[in-house]
Amino acid sequence: MLSYQLQSAIKDLEALISLSKEDIADIKEAKHNPQFERFAIKEEKIKSFEHKKAMIDREISKLMTAEPAKPLADLLDNEQHQQLDLLKEHLSTLREVNQQYAKMVLSVGAFYNTLLERVVPTQMQGYQKVASSEASFLEVRA
Repeated sequence: MLSYQLQSAIKDLEALISLSKEDIADIKEAKHNPQFERFAIKEEKIKSFEHKKAMIDREISKLMTAEPAKPLADLLDNEQHQQLDLLKEHLSTLREVNQQYAKMVLSVGAFYNTLLERVVPTQMQGYQKVASSEASFLEVRA
């Protein structure tokens, strides 16, 4: 059961890494809609991974409870050790890919905010930003 949960969690991480890399490729080409469409898929994969990780934790806890005198390293076989190592590697890779994506998202967001500020200048009134009088050339029609 533990090996199955580890394999399944690894597959979820691989899918998340792949989806995040697709997001990076799309943000480079200013394709925003595919990123929004993948959002639900990514959320589902994250929930699935979290569930599987909880199952892995329970299985390891059961093993340790059954034989409390043995260290964890002795309770797992070689395949399970390899799967745990691969799980750690994939988590690290996902973290790196997500950091790269986050930097790009922040850069694009800052660009759009700067562009909007130049088109529609705003000023602070208390805690609220409002269009300044310089923005009177804009007319909004609904």
